[in-house]
Amino acid sequence: MPLNYVKAEKFFLKDNSELKEKWVENLIVDDPSILGLGDLEVKDQQRSQPRAGRLDLLLSDPETDKRYEVELMLGSVDESHIIRTIEYWDIERRRNPQYDHVAVIVAEDITTRFLNVINLFNSSIPLVAIQMNALKVGDQIILHFTKVLEDVIRGREEDEDNGHGITREDWEKKGSKFTLEIVDTCLEILQEIDPSLSLKYNKFYIGLTGQSGVNNFVVFRARKQYVLVYAYGLDDNDKQEWHRKLEENKFALLADGSYDAVRFKLHNDELQQYRDLIKDLFTFCYKKLTG
Repeated sequence: MPLNYVKAEKFFLKDNSELKEKWVENLIVDDPSILGLGDLEVKDQQRSQPRAGRLDLLLSDPETDKRYEVELMLGSVDESHIIRTIEYWDIERRRNPQYDHVAVIVAEDITTRFLNVINLFNSSIPLVAIQMNALKVGDQIILHFTKVLEDVIRGREEDEDNGHGITREDWEKKGSKFTLEIVDTCLEILQEIDPSLSLKYNKFYIGLTGQSGVNNFVVFRARKQYVLVYAYGLDDNDKQEWHRKLEENKFALLADGSYDAVRFKLHNDELQQYRDLIKDLFTFCYKKLTG
């Protein structure tokens, strides 16, 4: 059946007397994936904040234990919206420090001026800005969400202060002694590639250092029963090929988003059974990034 072109009419929900912010909020609750942040779950809606109002949505990624503090706004983003979003993010990260947290601003219009301001915060605060476009086709309404500012990928940042005071024991509490042994075995594999490599325990991830300093071509996040592995330096074709190889061997892959990486869960039995495959992946990333 041939497809016919239909011109969509853009309009602002803020100017519509019937479609309110609550309507958008409920649509996201019914299907959080429409935001384009992955297969998320709703942890709370209109979450009360001490002396600071209510957070519109608290979403979580069950695979990575990351939480998203989402603030919605019809119309153009403004100063109070940015401040409120960051304030709620800060409250939640203090309330639940065991999770990684990302502040998310959703608005119908994010001007260049405010995008520049938000981008300044993004260097120190994990912040995502999403522009929501309402389109009308006949008597149907389409909401299209576009990320105009991505969270900085902190898994590879070379900030030495990020690991200040963080020890192996801290990660054993966050994960377990068992999963730290999985990371140790991965290090043994990595040292076959570059004997100078060692582990560096940071707040949000376990990275690598070598002869030339920080070298996070692979980073780890230990959980209670498994380790999340992030292998970096891959373009889209590389990712597609490594996804295929890992899926053929039944690895649980995580959504990559804009990452130049493959991300997957690693259990001890997989590490023992597919050691050569994992070494091939680590070697590939090492050569791509240190080449």
